[in-house]
Amino acid sequence: MPVLYLIEQGSRLHKDGELFTVTKDDEVLQKIHAIEVEQVIVLGNVSLTTPVIDYLLQQGIDCVFCNKYGKFHGRLISTETRLGLLRLRQAEAIIDGDKKLAIAKSFVSGKLQNYRTILLRYRRELEIPQLDDTISTLETSLTSLEDCSEISSLHGIEGNASASYYRSFREILKSDLGFTARKRRPPPDPINSMLSFGYTLLAYNMQAAVSIVGLDPFLGFLHSVEQPRPNLALDLMEEFRPIIVDSLVLWLVNTGVMTEKDFQRPEEEGKMVIITNDGVKNFLHHYETRVQSKIHHPRAGGQTTYRHCFELQARELANFILNRTPGYKPFLVR
Repeated sequence: MPVLYLIEQGSRLHKDGELFTVTKDDEVLQKIHAIEVEQVIVLGNVSLTTPVIDYLLQQGIDCVFCNKYGKFHGRLISTETRLGLLRLRQAEAIIDGDKKLAIAKSFVSGKLQNYRTILLRYRRELEIPQLDDTISTLETSLTSLEDCSEISSLHGIEGNASASYYRSFREILKSDLGFTARKRRPPPDPINSMLSFGYTLLAYNMQAAVSIVGLDPFLGFLHSVEQPRPNLALDLMEEFRPIIVDSLVLWLVNTGVMTEKDFQRPEEEGKMVIITNDGVKNFLHHYETRVQSKIHHPRAGGQTTYRHCFELQARELANFILNRTPGYKPFLVR
């Protein structure tokens, strides 16, 4: 269990010798070997004892705090940080307009290429010719990237391509559950709620990977450093959105694993659709299965988990920033 998700409201995490123990009202809910845990994600009203916090900090284990719906609140930060030359070069790369643009282009290119791959799979497997127009739009957008000379123009290309991509979901979904387009604030339907929750989890994973490598998660290239958020983690997760979260959400709905019963619709119009507690547990189980599944990575020497791919991509970026490689290569699926 590399990631320990604490979602039972009112529960408490203890450390008993070499074990983590989750309890609620004096009842033991779960026991896990502490050495097996690489990350802890706390959702909502869950408490940690001081020995647990001390252990996490000493071992440099990432611990993320969110509300019960997955909104990020903060994290434990150990004194074991990796600063120095890499972060200096990272800042210099952001100031260098050409290098910043080249890195940002790679993030967007990886995202759009993986968009295209996902749609080609569904076009072939489900025989949906209506996806051809969107696939063509993505190919045109990829061509446009080559001549893009400003970050603002890059955002425009990415935004238009993404809007077309998300509209194609209605052709793929066996039950659209009210989905018409990507909407975040607030998510008005179950599909958008799952996408938002999944992207939040992916951002946590990527921020942990960035921190392991020693990059500053707040100094981004595509996402503006003026915003108080983990911009570099958001940059690096772009190419993984389609293959980790989008494909998972489409699979969950089309196979009937997640249905209307897993969501609570608001009584007042304009409020967010909430995933139920059982729905959250179900989604987390399948999300974790996805990130722990194996895939070939060219720099892993063979098969590795998607979670390890996050770290490998952060290292790919670090090597480019340190001028050890000629460019950043996004992670692409076939």
